[in-house]
Amino acid sequence: MSLTVAIQMDPIEDVDIRGDSTFVLALEAQARGYDLYHYGPQDLSLLDGKVIANARPLKVRQQLGDHFTLGDVERINLADTDVVLMRQDPPFDMSYITATHLLEKIHPQTLVVNDPASVRNAPEKIFVTQFEGVLPPTLISSDLREIKAFRKEHKDIIVKPLYGNGGAGVFHLKPDDENLTVVHEMFTEFYREPMIVQRYLPEVRQGDKRIILVDGKPVGAINRVPEAGESRSNMHVGGQAFASTLTPREQELCEIIGPSLKEQGQIFVGIDVIGNYLTEINVTSPTGLQEINRYDDVKLEATIWDCIESKL
Repeated sequence: MSLTVAIQMDPIEDVDIRGDSTFVLALEAQARGYDLYHYGPQDLSLLDGKVIANARPLKVRQQLGDHFTLGDVERINLADTDVVLMRQDPPFDMSYITATHLLEKIHPQTLVVNDPASVRNAPEKIFVTQFEGVLPPTLISSDLREIKAFRKEHKDIIVKPLYGNGGAGVFHLKPDDENLTVVHEMFTEFYREPMIVQRYLPEVRQGDKRIILVDGKPVGAINRVPEAGESRSNMHVGGQAFASTLTPREQELCEIIGPSLKEQGQIFVGIDVIGNYLTEINVTSPTGLQEINRYDDVKLEATIWDCIESKL
């Protein structure tokens, strides 16, 4: 199949080719003979109903320090492409939301992965609240009185930005921690949105599992274990990845959310599970492909492209 694929992402020169999921998606697309273009959200325009991108032809290779070649800028109508991968990292802010509105104008005639309207309607820490019995005790609020009452009930809590990513701004506050008011002041000064507060799950010491779902079905997992003295398991802050399989509870969680993901056009999704609880559903720019590939001797980027091709 011959396809033209536009990849909306962060600067290609900044990616770590040893761990970046978008990079291996591009490698697989290139190996299949697809024509690739690279552009950033700032390169998008809407002109008389047409979604235009100032994009550059892209070639990729598995070579540290020399992993890409970009051609000259071409002004392309994204409606003339076959697939757009929306792969820029959050934050999920108004810039991100605006990009979903623009890409919605060409989808599904041009297949946007993931469906931009569904991405916009599924903020990762709020989307998960749609499913009963999957979350740990959770509060979404800016009201300090509510947050204090939540901590009084649950003692050990995690406080984090509602629209953050990558473990940034995550605080573990124990019952005797005197910094709750200060943390609240900081959040309300820098964010207009509520914060999310959850009961601390001590099972995180055994790992925060990332499970990849393709078209609503689990296809692989890794377990990310935080460093000693660290409550975050994100790999870029020192978390270590280990091979993993799904427990019966994790399989159950996937079965609960999978049909909804498929119905909403969420082709490539990563979920986070601690103990028996689902903590996030990542639909914007999920990661973890390369780590799972290495441990399980699979090629999940090929699974994703097979799914995309089937929908075309």
